[in-house]
Amino acid sequence: MKKTVDVGGVRLGDGRIVVQSMTTTKTSDIQKTVDQIIKLEQAGCEIARVAAADEADARAIFSVKEKIHIPLVADVHFSPRIAVLAVESGADKLRINPGNIGGEREIALVADCVKAHRTPVRVGANTGSIEPEFFKKYGRSAKALVESALYNVSILEKHGVSDIVISVKASDVPLTVEAYTQLASLTDYPLHVGVTEAGTREQGIIKSSVGIGALLLKGIGDTIRVSLTSDPVEEVYAAHDILRACGLEKDYVEVVSCPTCGRCEYDCMALAEKVSRYVKSIRRPFKIAVMGCVVNGPGEARDCDLGIAGGKNYCVIMQKGKENERIDAAQAEKAFFTRLNGLLGIKE
Repeated sequence: MKKTVDVGGVRLGDGRIVVQSMTTTKTSDIQKTVDQIIKLEQAGCEIARVAAADEADARAIFSVKEKIHIPLVADVHFSPRIAVLAVESGADKLRINPGNIGGEREIALVADCVKAHRTPVRVGANTGSIEPEFFKKYGRSAKALVESALYNVSILEKHGVSDIVISVKASDVPLTVEAYTQLASLTDYPLHVGVTEAGTREQGIIKSSVGIGALLLKGIGDTIRVSLTSDPVEEVYAAHDILRACGLEKDYVEVVSCPTCGRCEYDCMALAEKVSRYVKSIRRPFKIAVMGCVVNGPGEARDCDLGIAGGKNYCVIMQKGKENERIDAAQAEKAFFTRLNGLLGIKE
């Protein structure tokens, strides 16, 4: 039976995929950190992670938590003392790699702290931090990642920690998918899924979509983070887009649009972009079709709440697949948004 872990009131492992991101601010700069987390919240982030690189960062967690509305995870490496301080400052989850925290004595110290505070732990292994013995034995491979992570989990279990989340990330997409597929067959702990160091916005979204999407479609993953060298808000938007493409999120406005061709006689591309931006933050099931011509437009819009397709000097506006209005192409955009606002209950 799948284990579940409570992270500050957000449950992992209950069948719903939780979206995470990580701040890029110095955590001890409390106001900047809070401002960024609020923006993440507004974009739909459900758990935020901060780096606790030193004592000042760890202590700042208490003040940051007072001003935000979602659980906070402390990301700690190398120092069991800072890990303990972060938990004592109120972190809702601790992200560590036991392999770089120290020996068993240091891990036992962290274990005693998280047990006392009932704080869950994510054991994060990636290709940059595989335990030396497993790297020597298996090289840079899925098996090395999985064995390294499970070894570190076993140490925490030995010291009585049972609220555990696991990740085995790589920057290589096939390796990531292989590692998580192996791991999912060997453990019932919730899995934090992502492609690490995926790259800049465009490349990172592509790699994350392929890797995370492939795993979600297999039923693997309980919480996801899209790692981008970009504004973390973009990570949240990308994560929701991946969930929607996988059919795992329904409360959003879907925009179907065609690539256009020589038959298109109005600026379909520009309208599709405007519509997509306009509905990006709306949380309700609604489907829109922005089609280039009347060859496939009416058919593609048949199961949509609202659609538009172009013709020679005119556009057809459709509701529930039926032609509702023909209008001059120059007036089509204004008419379409008026109809859209009416259906969504938005006052112009």
